[in-house]
Amino acid sequence: MYSKSQKLVAEALGTFGLVFFGCGTAIFSGNLFATAVAFGLSILVCVLTVGKISGAHLNPAVSFAMFFDGRMSFSDAIAYTVSQIVGAFCASLTHLILIATSARKIKQCSFGANLFGETGGGFQVNFFGALLTEIILTTVFVLVVLSVTASTNEHTQKNAAWFIGLALTFVHLIGINITGTSVNPARSIAPAVFGAAATSGYSMAHLWVFIVGPMIGSFVAAMLYGALIKGKAD
Repeated sequence: MYSKSQKLVAEALGTFGLVFFGCGTAIFSGNLFATAVAFGLSILVCVLTVGKISGAHLNPAVSFAMFFDGRMSFSDAIAYTVSQIVGAFCASLTHLILIATSARKIKQCSFGANLFGETGGGFQVNFFGALLTEIILTTVFVLVVLSVTASTNEHTQKNAAWFIGLALTFVHLIGINITGTSVNPARSIAPAVFGAAATSGYSMAHLWVFIVGPMIGSFVAAMLYGALIKGKAD
C-alpha cells in the first residue's frame, strides 16, 4: 500500500515525463507526427512505471473524471492536480535549461504552448473552435481512460496502458494542427508561462481555453461513462 506522499510524487514524476518528452519533441524536432507519437509513448511508459503507485493520472482532467465517477475524493483530485502542475513546471524548466546550454541559440521558443487563431496551428480556429476541439478531444481521451481502467476484461486490464497511449496519440493527430492539443491543463499551464515572451503573451491569454475545455470534457466523459458503460458487462 502506497502512502499519499508517494502517490503525489509519482504523479509529479509521471507528468514531468509526459511534458518533458511530449513538449520536448515539439520543441526540438518540430515534427507534428513525431510529437503525437511522443505524447502517446510518454504516457504509455509513465503508466507502466508509476501506474501501480498512483494510477498515473498525469492530468487534472483524468483526476477530476475519477472524482466525478466516485473513484477518488475531491481533496485527492486537488492534491493530484497540484502535483501534476509541479511536475509539468519542472519539465518546462528543464527545457529552458537545455535551450540555454545549447550551442545553437534559440531566440524564440513557445515551449510547446497551446495556441489558436493566427498564433496557433495551420487551421487557425477562433476561441469557440478551439474550446470545442478541446472538449471533444478530452471527452474521447478521458472516456477511454475511464473505460479501460475499470474494465473487468482480463485482456483490457493487461493492455490498458497501451490503449491509453494509443488514445492520446489519436487525439493529438487531429488536434495538433488546430490547438496544439492540450486535453490536459497541467500540460498547458507550464508551457504557457515559459512561452509567454515568445508568443507575445498569447499563450497566457489563450490559457483559459486549455483549462476550461479539458475540464468540461472531463465532466462530459464521466457522465457518458456512467450512462453508457459503467456497470455493463465487458
